[in-house]
Amino acid sequence: MMRFDIMTLFPDLVNTVLGESVIGRAQKNGAITVRTHNIRDYSEDKHRRVDDTPYGGGKGMLMMAPPIYNCYEGVLRQQESEGLEELRRHVIYLSPAGKVLTQKKAEELATDYNNLILLCGHYEGVDRRVVEEIVDEEISIGDFVLTGGEIPACILTDCVARLVPGVLSDAECYEKESISSGMLEYPQYTRPYEFHGVKVPDVLLSGHHANIDRWREEEAKRLTELQRPDLLQ
Repeated sequence: MMRFDIMTLFPDLVNTVLGESVIGRAQKNGAITVRTHNIRDYSEDKHRRVDDTPYGGGKGMLMMAPPIYNCYEGVLRQQESEGLEELRRHVIYLSPAGKVLTQKKAEELATDYNNLILLCGHYEGVDRRVVEEIVDEEISIGDFVLTGGEIPACILTDCVARLVPGVLSDAECYEKESISSGMLEYPQYTRPYEFHGVKVPDVLLSGHHANIDRWREEEAKRLTELQRPDLLQ
């Protein structure tokens, strides 16, 4: 079983996203565990303040180190109380400065660890000292900037969780799909046979599995060359 502990200022947002569909069902059937931890609950300020102005000046506010570190220790205490001291942990800070998440990285995380602790930054980021003390790796979901790390944390959780046994109905669901196979996925069709004058390719109705497999392979390569030639390199 894989466990995800997500340290955030907006646990309701994370719980809403990850509580639905495949990932929601995976939690209910026990294939994965997702726990959210509100960093604000660990503030030492009576007003539960978690941010302050950065030293040296600059726009915006920065998340302070103490609430984050206290939250991290709270995660470890909770795990200990559940008898989970021996988890293979990996702490990730969702940051635009990190290496971009790939399917290969997701596979490594799903294989090498059974507990991912995810830190969601907000405002202008977090005090660097706490990153250097508790974080093992920084990961980005792309070369753009968002208002916080919650959506990236949900994306990473979804991407890794679906590789965990019991989350999807069959390993083939992810082994032969787009990106995982090294190419984009071939086009797929369902009923009706004709839609707005476009018919389903005849080969898919032929019942000849070898020809269907050949067509799918050729179409996957064609689409990859057209839309993502970088994958073929």
